Amino acid sequence: MTTLKLHNTKTRKREVFTPIDPNNVRMYVCGPTVYDRAHLGNARPVIVFDVLYRLLRHVYGADHVTYVRNFTDIDDKINARSAQSGRPIGQITDETTQWFLDDMAAVGALEPDHMPRATQYVPQMIAMIEDLIAKGHAYAAEGHVLFAVDSYKAYGALSGRSVDDMIAGARVEVAPYKRNPMDFVLWKPSDADTPGWDSPWGRGRPGWHIECSAMAFDLLGPHFDIHGGGNDLMFPHHENEIAQSCCAHPASGFADVWLHNEMLQVEGKKMSKSLGNFFTVRDLLDQGVPGEVIRFVMLSTHYRKPMDWTQSKREEAEKTLRKWYALAITQDAGAPDDVLIGLLADDLNTAGAITHLHKLAGAGDAAGLRAGLRMLGMMGDLMPEWAAQAAFDLTDYEAFLSDARVTAMETKDFSHVDRIKAMLTHAGVQVKMSKDGVILTPTADFDADKLEVL
Repeated sequence: MTTLKLHNTKTRKREVFTPIDPNNVRMYVCGPTVYDRAHLGNARPVIVFDVLYRLLRHVYGADHVTYVRNFTDIDDKINARSAQSGRPIGQITDETTQWFLDDMAAVGALEPDHMPRATQYVPQMIAMIEDLIAKGHAYAAEGHVLFAVDSYKAYGALSGRSVDDMIAGARVEVAPYKRNPMDFVLWKPSDADTPGWDSPWGRGRPGWHIECSAMAFDLLGPHFDIHGGGNDLMFPHHENEIAQSCCAHPASGFADVWLHNEMLQVEGKKMSKSLGNFFTVRDLLDQGVPGEVIRFVMLSTHYRKPMDWTQSKREEAEKTLRKWYALAITQDAGAPDDVLIGLLADDLNTAGAITHLHKLAGAGDAAGLRAGLRMLGMMGDLMPEWAAQAAFDLTDYEAFLSDARVTAMETKDFSHVDRIKAMLTHAGVQVKMSKDGVILTPTADFDADKLEVL
C-alpha cells in the first residue's frame, strides 16, 4: 500500500500518515460562511483538500473514506446582509450555498460525503456547551456562555503562541462578563430581529467555533484522522476547536493530523477590494476562464506555499491544458502511474505531479497523461468544446501544408505556404513548422467551418 506523508501543523513535521481505522479514514475541512460569492482565495482549500480526498480514496478505497465540509449559515455577516437587502436569511444562505457548490463543481471539486449546515446542528451545540459547563470549562454570564481558556492548559499548542502573545496579536473582544480576555463565546443572546434558538441561557445563537466541534463529533466521532483549512483559521478558530473538543472529550485527542494551506495573492499582492484585485471564482468563469485552468494554476504551487495568481500563469495553464487535451483525448483513462501517486503521497506535491505530467506529455504517453490529469481532478467533462476541438482531425491539413512546404523549398516561392498558414490561423489553428515537420493545434478560437476554403 502507498505510504502517505503529511506535514502535521500540530507537530510541525512531516509524518507517515497512519489512519485510526484504515476502513474508515475520516477528514473534516472548515467550509465557507455563506453570504456572498466565493472569492478566488476560498477556492484554494477546496481544491487542495479535494486532491487529498481523491488520494485517500485511491489508497484506501472510495468506500473507506469519509469527508465532511461544513457550511456556516449562522453568522453576523449573514444577519447584516439580510438587514441590508431586506431578504430573509434562509433565502440568502440557500442561494449562496448553491452558488458555492456550483462554482466549486466548475473547478472540478467532488462534493464531500457530508456537508452539514450549522443551523441543522444547534441542539448538538447546546448539548456540548452544557457538558463543558458541567465539566468546569465554560461559564454563563449575562446571557452569554464563554469557554474558560485557562481551564485548558494546552491552549496555543497548535499555533505555537503563548496566551500573552495571542492577546497582543489578536483583536480580543473586551467585555465585562469575561473572566479572562481570551475567553471566547460559545453562546450569545439574540434580539427580536436576529435568528435565535431557545436554550438554558435564554434565546440566542451559537458562536462560530462551537459549530465545527459539534458537527465533527456528530459525523466523525470524538477522534478522527485529519482536520484541514486555510492557515488564517489556525488561530483562533482551530485553536478554539481543539480546546473545546478536547475538554468535552478528554480521552479523544480530537484530530490527529492538522493540515493548513497558505494564502493566495494576485499579481504579487494580497487580494483586496481596495487594491482593485479582488474577484470571485464566478467572475473568472464568466470571463471565459475554464474551471480546469483555475484548478491547474492552483495546483502548480505547493499548498504550504503562498500561491500567486497572475494573468501569465492563467494563459500558460490554458495553453498547456489545450495541448494536453489534444494528446490525451483519444485515450481512455487507466490507473495513474506510481510516480505520480508517489509525488502526491509526499505531502501533496501537486507541483511535482504537474512537472511529471509535462514529462509524460513530452514522451507522448497519452494514456498516462490522461490518467494523471484525472487523478488531479482534470480531464473530466468540464470542457466539451475543448474535447471537440482536440478531437478534430487535422492530419490531412498537416500533410497538405507539409507538401506545400516541400514544393516551396524547391521553387524558393513561399507565397502559397504563407497563404495556407494565414487561412489556418484565421480558423483558429496554431501552426508550428520545424525541421521535424508540421504541427497544427486548435486554439480557443478554433472554427472548423473556416477550414472549408482549404
